[in-house]
Amino acid sequence: MVPRSPSVNEELRRRSQVRLLEATVELVDEHGYEATTLGDIADRAGAARGLVSYYFPGKRQLLQTAVHRLMHMELARGLEREPRPEGAETGRELMARAIDAILGLARDRPRLMRTHMAGILTAEGFIQCPEQQRLATLLRDTVTRYGSEDPETDYRLLRALLMGAVVAVLLPGAPMPPERLRAELFHRYGLDWELGLPPGEEPPDGSRMSTLE
Repeated sequence: MVPRSPSVNEELRRRSQVRLLEATVELVDEHGYEATTLGDIADRAGAARGLVSYYFPGKRQLLQTAVHRLMHMELARGLEREPRPEGAETGRELMARAIDAILGLARDRPRLMRTHMAGILTAEGFIQCPEQQRLATLLRDTVTRYGSEDPETDYRLLRALLMGAVVAVLLPGAPMPPERLRAELFHRYGLDWELGLPPGEEPPDGSRMSTLE
C-alpha cells in the first residue's frame, strides 16, 4: 500500500475536525451543553472517541471553536450574498450585513448562542482559536471597508457591541427584541433600515443558513 501524502493526511484531519465541530453545534442546539457528552459528539461525527480529546483539550474549547466556525460561516455567507454591494454604499451595506448575521444567530439559535456566551463570561473566558481568528479577520475587514481609520480599535468596538447585543437578546427573563437592538446598532453606524437583511425578509438568493455545511 502506498503511504498517504502529507497533504492527504492533512485533509483527512481537517474533515475529521469539521465533522466534530458540526456534531457539537447540532447536539448542543438540540439537547443543551450539560446533556451533551464528548462521547455523544464523537458518535454523531462517526469518529473514534479518543479523537475528540486529540484535537480539543475539553468540551468548552470544542464548543467555542464550533460556534466561532458557525459565526464565521454565517458572516461570510451574509457578506458574500448576491447581489454584491458596489459603489459608495458598499461599506455601509457590509456593516449592515455583519450586524444582521450575528443578530440572526442569536434569534435563530438561542440555546446554542446563550451557551456560548455563558462560557465566555465565566472564568474560562474567551478562547483564541483559528476559527475565532477567521471571524475576527472578516469583522476587521468589514470595519475597514466601512471606512475606519483605526480598524483594530473599531473592530474591537464592533465585536463588543455585537456581543452585548447578543447577550441582550438572550437575557433570561428580560430579553430585548432583536429589532430594537438592530435599530440601535444601525443608528450607531449611520445605517438605513433597508440595508442588510431587514427583519422578516429572506435573502434574494435564498441563502439563509439553516445548517452547517
